[in-house]
Amino acid sequence: MTDIEGDRVTVAVAESAAALAAGSVSESAAVRRGRPPGTSGRELEVIALRLFTERGYEETTVEDIAAAAGVSRRTFFRYFDSKAAVLWNEFDGEVQALRAAFQSLPAQVELMEGVRRAVVQVNHYRAGDVPELRARMNLIGAVPALQASAAPHYDAWEQVVADYAGAWTGQPPDSLLPLAVGRTTLAACRAAYERWLVRADADLTVYLDAALRALGAGFTGEYLAGTPSPDLS
Repeated sequence: MTDIEGDRVTVAVAESAAALAAGSVSESAAVRRGRPPGTSGRELEVIALRLFTERGYEETTVEDIAAAAGVSRRTFFRYFDSKAAVLWNEFDGEVQALRAAFQSLPAQVELMEGVRRAVVQVNHYRAGDVPELRARMNLIGAVPALQASAAPHYDAWEQVVADYAGAWTGQPPDSLLPLAVGRTTLAACRAAYERWLVRADADLTVYLDAALRALGAGFTGEYLAGTPSPDLS
């Protein structure tokens, strides 16, 4: 990372910390996302993110997070395997929800239509969630240990899509077509997510739906020219 890039990341993390401190992220997010109020795992997640942005990831210990939450270190490890795992709590929950969504799809649904339906169905992020998610992604981009922790989580998400594609085509999930479906779907969703974080003008589902419809159509010029869609540039 260059000095300029490092300065940009530092500013971004500082801005995210200010947003968190101003109350842009609150425990009420747990209710918005369908979780019961007072869920300890969610409380630990919110507290950890605030401490990471205020003090720095390396400078914040598990003991600090537990103390701020009023619980023991042992309680922390009932919910999370490591300090880094706190930042992936929501993402890992989405992976499990995605698998369940695929299992509930009608058998006659076309492959990429099924992928689009399942991904959009399990998404729950709204424009109001952007400050928290920006803080999370800024931290992951700034801290090498967190960057290294990302791959297994993305791999797990991709694998769920590949498993569905394998079952749909009757091929092993580690064969070419299922792998290609899994990886291109992940890439399209990450692109949608990044643009949504920049614009914050609609629910993430709008961006995911547009990206996956285009992917399913093969990004053909005819499709892109003839299908009305929101301005997502």
